[in-house]
Amino acid sequence: MNHYEEIEKQIRKSALHQKAKQRDLGNLYLESSQDFLTSTAEPYAYHPPKHIVSAATIILNEADEILLIKGPRRGWEFPGGQVEEGESLHDAAIREAKEESGADIEIMKFCGVFQNVKSSISNNLFLATYVGGKLTTSSESLEVGFFPIDQALEMVTRKNFRQRMEYCLNEEHHPFYVAFNQ
Repeated sequence: MNHYEEIEKQIRKSALHQKAKQRDLGNLYLESSQDFLTSTAEPYAYHPPKHIVSAATIILNEADEILLIKGPRRGWEFPGGQVEEGESLHDAAIREAKEESGADIEIMKFCGVFQNVKSSISNNLFLATYVGGKLTTSSESLEVGFFPIDQALEMVTRKNFRQRMEYCLNEEHHPFYVAFNQ
């Protein structure tokens, strides 16, 4: 038996192949990307992250207005996103603000952490000032603008996002840690 015939024989014995035969390929799908990306070639195989770390920023201008972006899925919110490998929280917050809004910012302070325990997401929040840059939209922001604080709090409709803004704006809460399951 040649090498390729041996490989085909092993594939036909695999659980995935058997599952495909049982379902006649019509309904074969993966439960999640993690099922597909399960390690098969240690030590160099892909390992999906077990936790996601993100950084977000409440950005104020000289008029004490808050910078908001209108995302395509979640409506009005403040800039933020996943921390990239080898990147600090501080640098991720600055990068995300620039990518999503065009704003150049200066981080003033770390405010606290909101942790979504169910989704394994840890969101680190900063307070920053707007120092320049042309406000622009991106694939992650349909609209961008500064709004008075009261108006901004009304525009952000996701309850825990509004709570994050309120906590960052109230120094009595600093630093804070809020865990929730959603």
